[in-house]
Amino acid sequence: MEEIIKRSIWTRVRATFFRGLIIFIPVAVTVWFVTVLFNMIDGIIAPLQPILQNWIGTRIPGLGVVTFFVVVLVLGLISRFIIGTLILKAMERIFTSIPLVRSIYSATKDLLQAFSLGKKGKTFRQVLLVEYPRKGIYTIGFLTNEIVVDGTGKSLRKMFSIYVPNPPNPTSGVLILVPESEAKPLDMSVEEGLKLVLSGGIVSPTEPLSLVKPPSKQRRKRGT
Repeated sequence: MEEIIKRSIWTRVRATFFRGLIIFIPVAVTVWFVTVLFNMIDGIIAPLQPILQNWIGTRIPGLGVVTFFVVVLVLGLISRFIIGTLILKAMERIFTSIPLVRSIYSATKDLLQAFSLGKKGKTFRQVLLVEYPRKGIYTIGFLTNEIVVDGTGKSLRKMFSIYVPNPPNPTSGVLILVPESEAKPLDMSVEEGLKLVLSGGIVSPTEPLSLVKPPSKQRRKRGT
């Protein structure tokens, strides 16, 4: 009896510990990441700190972070105007003309554009359910484009370009081409789909997953 009580207490302590661990680790990782990011950004403006300190009379903590947000806002504002767009495109041409810099710049830009939700262009358009890697096994992927493939016959075949990320790292995954008729769109947002995939299925919708009509059919209906 005493041994059973000890086991019961140990089971509760272990369960409570792991519950606290699940709460603590995401918070600790987030705080660590934000701290490292802020320190890195603060280091960029570090050479100007002595000048500003002598001018103002005191050190300003977090000045690098403020500068970072101001610079990003200014770049976003400049990109709204034609002259600013031309200047940014000229800078982009310079970056893409240097071999090593071109690879880093292009990969980073494409990655950010892919995960910028709600934008047109290089982004995930819809969550799809496909049979992959074989019949009978279903995988969740994200529609990135629609491609017309010249088949073996006389007719052209419309294919969906689908990106299947590997959890927990969304930047690693596979690109598969699936016939439009075999891709089943899910009634969920891209953000919900990313949470489901990257959590390994742990973060799942409370409601049952339901299928919707393919986006091409929806567009044809709206056009009629």
